[in-house]
Amino acid sequence: MLSKIDVGYNTIIAKSPVITEKLEIIEQVAKTDSSVFIFGENGVGKGVFAEQIHLKSHRYEKPFVKVNCAAVPVELADGGTIFFNEVCNIPLALQPKLLRLIQERTFEKVGSDITVDVRILAATNRDIEKQVKNGEFCSNLYHRLNVFPLYIPPLRQRPKDIPYLADIFLKEFIKETQNNFDGFSRQAMETMLSYSWPGNIKELKNCVERACVIGKGSLIEANDLFLNPSSFIPECTSRTLKTAENIFRSRYIRQVLEENNWNQTETAKVLGIQRTYLSRLIKELEINHPKE
Repeated sequence: MLSKIDVGYNTIIAKSPVITEKLEIIEQVAKTDSSVFIFGENGVGKGVFAEQIHLKSHRYEKPFVKVNCAAVPVELADGGTIFFNEVCNIPLALQPKLLRLIQERTFEKVGSDITVDVRILAATNRDIEKQVKNGEFCSNLYHRLNVFPLYIPPLRQRPKDIPYLADIFLKEFIKETQNNFDGFSRQAMETMLSYSWPGNIKELKNCVERACVIGKGSLIEANDLFLNPSSFIPECTSRTLKTAENIFRSRYIRQVLEENNWNQTETAKVLGIQRTYLSRLIKELEINHPKE
């Protein structure tokens, strides 16, 4: 089933169960005013998910203000939502001001205190717990922000979304470049499914845009994609989309299992899926423990 949210400035499109599950979580958390901390790599769409939380809340008619530092006119978000993108970039000296904003809903401006009614969302692509441990990020601020953690998995962990996202981007750039294409060749699609997408959705979008500019045939071909050779998955030699998807899932589930000492509960948390679903995938994909 294809999930699509097309409200506001951005669109979330997904077929993978892991993102469908995130969208269901957003429906619930949006009903509250709890702070949400969104985790994930660069390019996974943390800002888009933050925007959807705002748009599905009772504050949807008020401003959604995205900022990259604490020294901003937060009164612009009064009644709405303020999103601190890459909150770890906020200097340690300014973090107490953000903590006060969260705790008291007040901030100091020109010697006076101003009260605002805002919901706080934050995001980072860093290991913030390590930063807290090293004294690089205020622990009290972290715990205030992290009332509800939301992890957005990278594109390589949800290969089912790649064909749908690529098709959406293709249609978008066909209009912009005025170059008409019927779609992607089979080889081009297999190439995209065998790529690890270190830049995630942003990299995929840039790739499709580039292909639309230089492509000359009726289909986007593999050599139109110009992907980094070092970022391909060596194991992915399948010639069918389903097998390529399964190789993607198997490889990354095994990787995360190994990182968590094959603890399925912890692995499921990292992958952002239910433990029962992980167990089913392990069985279906025949992912065996090395000692078995």
